[in-house]
Amino acid sequence: MSQSSHEQQSSINGVEAQIANLYQQLLDCWNRRDATAYAALFETNGLVIGFDGSQMHGRTEIETTIGAIFTDHATAAYVGKVRNIRLLSPEVVMLHAICGMVPPGASDLNPAANAIQTVVAVKQDDGWQIAHFQNTPAQFHGRPQLSEALTNELRELL
Repeated sequence: MSQSSHEQQSSINGVEAQIANLYQQLLDCWNRRDATAYAALFETNGLVIGFDGSQMHGRTEIETTIGAIFTDHATAAYVGKVRNIRLLSPEVVMLHAICGMVPPGASDLNPAANAIQTVVAVKQDDGWQIAHFQNTPAQFHGRPQLSEALTNELRELL
């Protein structure tokens, strides 16, 4: 590998680490029930598509909606695993992850809450921010073996 190829690969690996860290921060903010810190991870006009298909447009709406969820519900804790990080351009990265949720007071995952998550992050002057976050139920209709395999993979993280 030439020096420039090595430097380029190191740069890509550095970006991947930053994006994996951004994703982990997203899960940690949820698990701490910190709507302000959660919303701060998004760019001003970021978009969230929630597990139920609801949409939150912009950092202010994200903070308000997530804050209301934390106020009105005892939320489960996320357990997540990054499957892939793909550099789309030097300023845009897409992360693909799987996640499950551990209900309050429980020690095991609720398989019905397993999801596939996608994050699109954009590079800003002060670092990476989330432009788009989608949380899609991993229902695998008619394929219970896939649901079981996903749950077992996530259980390894507990």
